[in-house]
Amino acid sequence: MDDEGAAARAGGRLPGDPVPDPGLGLGDEARPVLPSVPPPGPPPPRRVAYGRAFVHALPVLLIAVAILYDIFTPRYFTAGPLYTAAPLIAAPLYSRRGTALTGAAVVVAVIALQLGKGVIHYVDSLTELITIATVAVLAVLVNGMVRRSSERLVSVREIAEAAQRAVLPEPAERIAGFEIAVCYEAAQADAFIGGDLYAVQDSARGVRLIVGDVRGKGMGAVAAVAVVIGAFREAAEQEATLEAVAQRLERALAREGTRRDGLDAFEGFTTAVLAELPHGDGTVRIVNRGHPPPLLLHGDGTLGPLPAHESALPLGMGELGVWPDRAEEVAFPGGATLLLYTDGLTEARDAKGEFYDPQTRLAGRVFPHPATLLDTLAEDVRRHSGGGMADDMALLAVRRPRRADHDHCHEP
Repeated sequence: MDDEGAAARAGGRLPGDPVPDPGLGLGDEARPVLPSVPPPGPPPPRRVAYGRAFVHALPVLLIAVAILYDIFTPRYFTAGPLYTAAPLIAAPLYSRRGTALTGAAVVVAVIALQLGKGVIHYVDSLTELITIATVAVLAVLVNGMVRRSSERLVSVREIAEAAQRAVLPEPAERIAGFEIAVCYEAAQADAFIGGDLYAVQDSARGVRLIVGDVRGKGMGAVAAVAVVIGAFREAAEQEATLEAVAQRLERALAREGTRRDGLDAFEGFTTAVLAELPHGDGTVRIVNRGHPPPLLLHGDGTLGPLPAHESALPLGMGELGVWPDRAEEVAFPGGATLLLYTDGLTEARDAKGEFYDPQTRLAGRVFPHPATLLDTLAEDVRRHSGGGMADDMALLAVRRPRRADHDHCHEP
């Protein structure tokens, strides 16, 4: 994502930009547009594009250099290693036809040069020609193997995407008047789902949300995610209180842990934060079970965490202690955005080992839509960590529109 363009679309301010005094009494509509300075970061990936173009052209360059070498050197000098390398490099980069044409071009070039020098009848020259022709044929075979492996990888990726959509379906952008966006990034390369989870469910008592993190990784964590998500959707529809939803999840994990044999077969616990947004009420109720506290971003750029006043164990650890969950209620005014996240966000480190601090990085910034917030945040985390995430990261943002925005959306 282009940092300056994202900041312009978000209407936000980056760290270092002046923050307007909230005492001025200006509404968001009257707030002046401040100059946006892109944050420090790596240059655009133009070098990567140039590097890929060079590698793709390398077989042709090798052939050209080899031909020039043979033309301008004595007759007994040979560029055989360059001719041999060209089709081998082309095998994983080109199509089967391109690899075959590269091999054919190498063989033709060697024959022509040997004829021109008058050395084609020598044993060394004939051996070199046979070797290069054999390598060209092998390159075509290698290309076929690479293509089959790539097709299998694409199939695996499609299955992983389907599994993610089945276990973690993306919620609608607007539910019961609230604007919603989600983002999931797995730490493992080419992975689409891990131990982090999110879900949004509308009910008669309000929109209910969950963001959680299952202990461990692998298929056991994915199985635990499926259990938690399934139990949450059912409980969110049926239970009268958010506390009862949390207890329902506790029982579901305990039941699943008893059904399976051993800790390796099923993950032990899940940290989670549950939230409830009552219909027509400018508040949010939160139950935190050992999870990082949500952030509440106000329409004027101020923000703050919503920590739990009473500590609670993660879900699935009820055998260590029994006490009732207590939902904490805070104001959730129009124009504000609630950000729920997993510890993959706060545990992302830079080259110096410093953790990512979303509260500091987002301070003084305004985002018109949750999707813009999450896109900017995910890009900022990748830039901070150098593209290497230590843990999976799940983000869920919910914005309560202002009354004027809500009425505008329902104009005939």
